[in-house]
Amino acid sequence: MSSEEVAAGAEIKAVPIRHPGRWIAAAVIAVLAAMLVHSFVTNDNFGWSYFSQYGFTAPILHGVAITLELTAAAMAIGIAGGVVLAIMRLSPNPMLSSVSWVYVWLFRGTPVLVQILLWYNLSYLYPHLSLGIPFGPTFVTADTNDVISALTAGILALGLNEAAYMAEIVRAGILSVDAGQSEAAAALGMTRGLVMRRIVLPQSMRVIIPPTGNETISMLKTSALVSTIAVAELLQQTQGIINRTYATVPLLLMASLWYLAMTSILTVGQYYLERHYRRGSGFSGPDQTLPGRLWHAIRYIRPGNEQAALLSTGSEHQR
Repeated sequence: MSSEEVAAGAEIKAVPIRHPGRWIAAAVIAVLAAMLVHSFVTNDNFGWSYFSQYGFTAPILHGVAITLELTAAAMAIGIAGGVVLAIMRLSPNPMLSSVSWVYVWLFRGTPVLVQILLWYNLSYLYPHLSLGIPFGPTFVTADTNDVISALTAGILALGLNEAAYMAEIVRAGILSVDAGQSEAAAALGMTRGLVMRRIVLPQSMRVIIPPTGNETISMLKTSALVSTIAVAELLQQTQGIINRTYATVPLLLMASLWYLAMTSILTVGQYYLERHYRRGSGFSGPDQTLPGRLWHAIRYIRPGNEQAALLSTGSEHQR
């Protein structure tokens, strides 16, 4: 096309770039997926009948409820403790900062399974728990095993361990906020606590939320470790059925599907929570849910639509 035709406003016919490698990769993945599905359907060793027989029985549903309870309670302790520890770490008071650093160092440096076992066996060190005046009279005394049950030990171990990780996540979020805003608020007479609640923490949420969502999903799976202290969560209930039926692999796959379903729900919730806190940041990003990603991939690999897909992605980034 001549320069005169371009100057006259003639329509430009764009020729899309061909990507044969993408089609080859898609064909290979499709064949592998078909082989995998065929194996699932034809291999009797998967024992799909166990899924329908035990997947929604009362023990399994009770285990799912305990797993969710453990996750919610441990994350509540972890988030609350992490915020306090992060503020302590950033405090100008060297004593508070040192205590926070030692806490994070101690709980991140030891395996969570060891912490679970230590909390469960706390009565070995302290047979009785007392409430009273330090080095003075005691008002209330209770047996440690009565106060800290197996479930309580699991919640404390998971929650206090999570607080160490959340402390670093919250600290990174706080440091991401421009220090000039805190200085301006202090110049207006706002106290340090008020600045933290009204200005710093709300803005740091867009940095804190993504890793916190990942920690929540990780916590749901880590909660399976409390089966070692006989807490009746999902894995423990599954193992009880395995001891009766000896169908180890089918029932472990059933438990895995339950974990996968719960983490998938949490992933969708995390996406919408992240999108809520990204408002006003100038970037909304493409739809990261599974249907949205699949539709974007289909548009991207269709012949002649590469450019349109890229343009649509660019427009979504500019919303």
